[in-house]
Amino acid sequence: MITEEQLEKLRGWFAGRVPEDLFTELVEVTADREEITVIGRIPEPRLAEGTADAERAAAAAGRIQEFRERTREARVAVAGEAEHRFGRKVSWGVECGGRRALFTHVAAPVMTRLRQPERQVLDTLIAAGVARSRSDALAWCVRLVQRHTDDWLTELRASLEHVQRVRAQGPDAEEVHGAPGADTDEG
Repeated sequence: MITEEQLEKLRGWFAGRVPEDLFTELVEVTADREEITVIGRIPEPRLAEGTADAERAAAAAGRIQEFRERTREARVAVAGEAEHRFGRKVSWGVECGGRRALFTHVAAPVMTRLRQPERQVLDTLIAAGVARSRSDALAWCVRLVQRHTDDWLTELRASLEHVQRVRAQGPDAEEVHGAPGADTDEG
């Protein structure tokens, strides 16, 4: 879990480090233990008024692909610095014309033990064609919980941040701050 202060430092670093002409706006920087995701807004293609939705969608997809190819070198350079500094992989994405596209990003494996009733839920999702595998079914369940419990998860994350702040004030504070992946001011 990353604290709000660590996330603010992360956002600030990216706001200062991402080349000014890369995005029209830095929309979002999020992080977990494995990955930092940076989302920026890019200009929409200029189209005539009354252009069909399908054409607009295709134009936005083309603009996103053009951006991805044209900016690869700059994004790789920033990602390399960030990965060294923060100890996490960096993934990129854009918003364009009301669409959001994520480029290559981390799909971290998660091991779990499930009892038969829980496995049966996953197998039902597979049989119904909602998911291709138990892994897909579990990811689908996580997205569903995330969508329907945002307020509860936000409150839980705030509570965890409070616990981390209290721990940092304890007798082992030096060990906590020196933990791997902790934000440092190293170059």
